[in-house]
This record gives sequence, structure tokens and C-alpha cells, in this order.
Amino acid sequence: MGAYTIRMPKVATKLGLGLGMDLPWGGEIGFQQDAVQGETITPKMKAFFAKYRGDFSYLFFAFQPKNRNRLRAEDYFTAYDRLFAEVPDIKHRAFHHTMLNMGSLEPYEKAEIIEFTNALIERYRLTWIVEDLGLWSLHGKVLPFPLPPYLTQEGLKACIRNIAEYQEKLLAPLCVEFAGFTEGSNFYIGELDAFDYFREIAMETGSPVTIDLGHVLSYQWLKGNTGERMFEGLERMPLEHCFEFHLSGCQIIKGKFRDLHHGVLLDEQLQLLEYLLPRCPQLKAVTYEDPHYTEDGTLIAKAQPNFLRMQEIVERWAGA
Repeated sequence: MGAYTIRMPKVATKLGLGLGMDLPWGGEIGFQQDAVQGETITPKMKAFFAKYRGDFSYLFFAFQPKNRNRLRAEDYFTAYDRLFAEVPDIKHRAFHHTMLNMGSLEPYEKAEIIEFTNALIERYRLTWIVEDLGLWSLHGKVLPFPLPPYLTQEGLKACIRNIAEYQEKLLAPLCVEFAGFTEGSNFYIGELDAFDYFREIAMETGSPVTIDLGHVLSYQWLKGNTGERMFEGLERMPLEHCFEFHLSGCQIIKGKFRDLHHGVLLDEQLQLLEYLLPRCPQLKAVTYEDPHYTEDGTLIAKAQPNFLRMQEIVERWAGA
């Protein structure tokens, strides 16, 4: 492939530390039906936003459908309006999709998904869209946990085809996120190397990428690359395409890497963060994903030490 342009999000300077949240309907954290206000975020979330106001420079949230039978942006406006009204100081917004299904081999209708996404991009001035590269549904049935894409030549061609169409038709750049490989909760098919696979997709589609550090470690652990070996092969990833990092709570249990999203960061994730920061020249954003906190909005005690370390690392990088 000759010279090409990476479709980077339009962000001129480093954003620093941002916040990523999965927001289901009807839980302690997420959206709820209020008798007076209608659809809004929960009191626990409001307490968190109040407690950490000024600590995050951008926000994304993961899409949780209200209704599997129809996809209309208007159905979400009330709830999303109230979410963003709660954090008026956060100027940059993004959207973590869960319906793009970029790893699908089978043809599927994208027009409705694109129309829905573009309506959100225009209403909320979303700077970028992100989704894990992989399979989120099979034959129309939603999977409980996204699976890595087929690591085969056929799977690679399908990913490139799907991503190219989204990059052409979405009104904001799509950041393709490296898939998770948590042993025990998902599996993968194929023999291609995931780092090489990811790099080829980025180069063939000109896509910006998101590197979830827990996902990278999950793949390394699966390959037996633990300890100092966790840095092996990282130069094969498309680091020059990287716009964003994700860090969510992870744990190593009996030698197995678990991507639990419980808010507690591992020392290994911070080591990898410091290793990759100077190697990603177009990086603009580092996201703390799915914090866990108490009713008054305070991060749980176990999460606080490495959250503070991450803040210090990111501040140092953003100020350099």
C-alpha cells in the first residue's frame, strides 16, 4: 500500500485523562426513570461527577440499547441530554459503540446503524466513535461478551471491508480498538498474530486506533508473555495510528489475566502505560474506564492508589 492518510479525530492538543463509562438502564450506575425528570442518570453517578469535577477532560459512554426491536436516536435524546448537562465543563465527547460488529463475516444491514450514529454525532458534537474490533453478535443474536475477530485471512478481509464502509459513512472518525483476549470468558478462532492483524487493518483502512492496555496484556498472558516479556512484539502494533489508550480494572487470578472492569488498575497496566506513551506520537487521550465508587461518589479504596499514579503519569505526559 502506498502513502495514505490516517483519519484522526480533530483534536489539536493532548486531551490528557478522560473518563469512559458503561451506562446500562436500571442499575446503580447508568440511566433510570425518574418520576419528575423522566430518563436521567442515577444519583450515584451525579455524586461521582460532583466529587471528581475537573479531573477528566473528556467523556465517552458505552451504548446500551433500550430496545432490541428498533434503533431510533430520538429514543435516547432525553437521557443523553441530561447526562451531558450534568458535566457542562467537559467539552470533548465520544461514543463507545456496541453495534458496529466490525469482525462479522456475514453481510448485515449497516444503514440504520450509521443513521443512528450520525444523529448522535451531530446532536452531541461527538469527536470520535470507538468500538472493540470483534464479534458483538452472530446471526443477529447479541453475544454476552465481544469475541475477537476471526484471526484468518477471510476474517481480516471482512474487518477491512466493514471498517472501510464505516469510515466512509460515519460523520466522525472511527477508532478501532484492539480486541480483548481474556482467557476463560472468551476465545478466538484462527492462527494469525493479533498484533500483525491489527496493524494491517489500521494501514489498509487508514483508521486511528485505540489500544486498551488490559486487552494487550490479556493477549500477552494468553501467549505466555508475562513479566518482562509483556513488552515483546509491541512494536508490531500500529503505534503511529494510536489516538487513545483505555485502562479499566483488571486482575490476575491463578496466573490468568482477567479484564474485570472493576476499577482497580494493575501495576502492569501502569508499567505498560509508561512504556507506550513515548512510542505513540499521535496519542491524544488516555481513558480511565468504568470506575467503581461508593454511594457518595468516592472511588473505592482499592482503586485509589493506582488511579492517583495514573493521574500523575498522564499529567506528566500531557504537560511535556
